[in-house]
Amino acid sequence: MGETFSLASAGPVVEEWVQESVNVEVANVAERDGSGEEIPVELRLPTFPVPWRHPIRATIWTVRSLFGLVSLLLLLAIVAAIPIVNFVALGYLLEVEGRVGRSGRMRDAFPLMALAPRFGSIMLGVWLWLIPLRLLAGAASDARLIDPGSSSDMTLHLVLNVMWVLVTVHLCLALARGGSLSCFFRPIKNARWLWQRLKAGDYLDMASRHVRSFVSGLQLKHHFWLGLRGFIGGLAWLLIPTAIFAVNDDADGPQVGAAMIGGFLLAMTLSWMPFLQARFATEQRLRSMFHLRTIRRLFKHAPLAWLLAIAVVYVLALPLYLLKVALLPQDAYWLITLIFIASIYPAKVVAGWAYHRAVQREAAGELSWWVWRWLARLGMVPLLGAFAFLLYFTQFIGAHGSAGLFEHHAFLLPWPGQPG
Repeated sequence: MGETFSLASAGPVVEEWVQESVNVEVANVAERDGSGEEIPVELRLPTFPVPWRHPIRATIWTVRSLFGLVSLLLLLAIVAAIPIVNFVALGYLLEVEGRVGRSGRMRDAFPLMALAPRFGSIMLGVWLWLIPLRLLAGAASDARLIDPGSSSDMTLHLVLNVMWVLVTVHLCLALARGGSLSCFFRPIKNARWLWQRLKAGDYLDMASRHVRSFVSGLQLKHHFWLGLRGFIGGLAWLLIPTAIFAVNDDADGPQVGAAMIGGFLLAMTLSWMPFLQARFATEQRLRSMFHLRTIRRLFKHAPLAWLLAIAVVYVLALPLYLLKVALLPQDAYWLITLIFIASIYPAKVVAGWAYHRAVQREAAGELSWWVWRWLARLGMVPLLGAFAFLLYFTQFIGAHGSAGLFEHHAFLLPWPGQPG
């Protein structure tokens, strides 16, 4: 029978669902700690419950997924704003593209959605506990400024120091217990858990296992290596045509001709670039980035899907250049990278889907009608021409000048460049 909405039944249902969310399916090979227990390398969300049969579970699943999506975008934005580390963000986007390219399912476009809510819980819990400390620190600073050495000054600073110690210990225990949101609001339970672990003598083992499980689930090494190779392959295709396209010293003469030639070469490169990168992301081999003949053959099996992917990739990419007109301070840089990630993410999903569709149709021996192929080609010409034309002028309004043309956010690093 369906679930009721009574308060008496809501508690056990929520607890059962949270436990089910923690015990998610292990998809890849797992590491083993010293005790022989498996530490999941990749976690997946449980399946969506039937709403009319399990309304409470369906509601919790929806809220948790939305919270996880926001947390995931925020995590990628922060990572993308850090030089060198932003290869991890590029690697994750390529992982998304590759998963969709292999399966064709949109639900595979969120490989870290099971871990993202935990990251969001950690950030939210730490931020909420730092609010009273900031307020108390402000009051102590005011007291010292108004009447230094007074009893109010000494008392407030003493309370502040004690609070810093207590909050730090509490946050460390919350992280050691796994970092779920409930851990940040149950300090007494954290203290009891610490006492039990100390009596059992396994505190360090349990704490390190929780932390290691979370970190291993992020697959930082895998995503960094994937992002680095994707960057190298993309740069190999884009560097020369972009360098020719970026010639702009004179308003006329050889520079104009060189810019036109570079624009043509760049437009040709951009016509295949989304699918070359999708092939690399799917097979995760660097040489796959240079299978141009294969990509040209696959185009004949799903031309309209490829036209849609081209439109999505470049329509979402062009506004990103306008966001670089002015540079933000370093500490606010993740705000603009959040927009970059939110724009590039769907483009990667659509490109992966178009590539998968072409591969499946080729395997089935389904060749598209020649009319559709030519309509797709004719549709790409104005899209790529307009993109290259507008891209040329972004170097005159962007804060990085001609160097901004080389960034190619849709294929290289998903960030607006190092601030000055």
